Amino acid sequence: MILSLTHDAAVAELRRRGVTVPRATALYRAFFQNGSFDFSNLSEFAGEAGEAARCSALVARPSGQIVDQREAGGVLKFVTALEDGARIESVLIPGPGRDTLCISSQVGCRRACRFCATGQMGWVRDLRVDEMVGQAFFARFDLGRPVKNVVFMGMGEPLDNLDAVLQAIAVLTDQRGLNIARGRITLSTAGQAEGLRRLASRHPGNLGLAVSLNTASDALRNELMPINREFPLSRLKTELKAYPLGPKGVFFIEYVLLAGVNDSPQAARQVVEFLEGLPVRINLIAYNPGGSAPFATPTPAVVRRFRDELALGGLFVRLRPARGGDLQAACGQLGGGRV
Repeated sequence: MILSLTHDAAVAELRRRGVTVPRATALYRAFFQNGSFDFSNLSEFAGEAGEAARCSALVARPSGQIVDQREAGGVLKFVTALEDGARIESVLIPGPGRDTLCISSQVGCRRACRFCATGQMGWVRDLRVDEMVGQAFFARFDLGRPVKNVVFMGMGEPLDNLDAVLQAIAVLTDQRGLNIARGRITLSTAGQAEGLRRLASRHPGNLGLAVSLNTASDALRNELMPINREFPLSRLKTELKAYPLGPKGVFFIEYVLLAGVNDSPQAARQVVEFLEGLPVRINLIAYNPGGSAPFATPTPAVVRRFRDELALGGLFVRLRPARGGDLQAACGQLGGGRV
């Protein structure tokens, strides 16, 4: 229960169950800040072991459990088995003074991007709020990693599960709980334009937003990313132009380079034209082989040529290094449910 609630909502719910406000606040903090399920040592429960035990039963452990994990080069992928037997994958990426957690928002994904292992699974179901927040809880308290950044770039299309994702963000950012700064959370979308419109109407504040573009040709995007048939590039750009970024806000554009498919100078010039007028930073990602997708990774020379073409068009470009590829934990590789 508590993993799906902000402090105020949890206090209200616990009050309905006969817990006083000071005790509810104390146990919320103990749970989210220390990973504690035993409240008998809290001053608010002094001399009342029975009440402390009753509250411990109300809080309960997260419903899933980590069943597999593997680490290489500091990157750690872990697999969580959920209560219905479904499995999801999450990735911890180290950085200077912080860890970034890549959270899954669905079991599988209905968007079927051809270069993505998760898309090849198909959609199984949306994750609940507690199952998303649980990934951060496990990372901090079961794995001992000091998560300070969160990216919803794991399994699934976050904007297809928007209400639950936004509630998960509210819990993750609650200052009396996990206390992850809102500005350190990024949502990634394959271009779910209706979800972008809905997100904009919900006052997203300083949440980061990443868009998986991969081509500025409708014909090719229809083939690579079937979501484009529902939300073509013109609709996507309309929603991006209307999106309420802050004064210094930018869109992060994710571009996976597929050898001989979308890595030509002409393709780069199409990207420059499409992104004109939008505040963007581009992350170039050389394709990470995974699943049975029939693609290859371009050579370093081709990647550099594509980057240079974008830079000539006035765009800020960063080559994102491949991390976690040998774990099947890199971009587009999640979905097997094992490490």
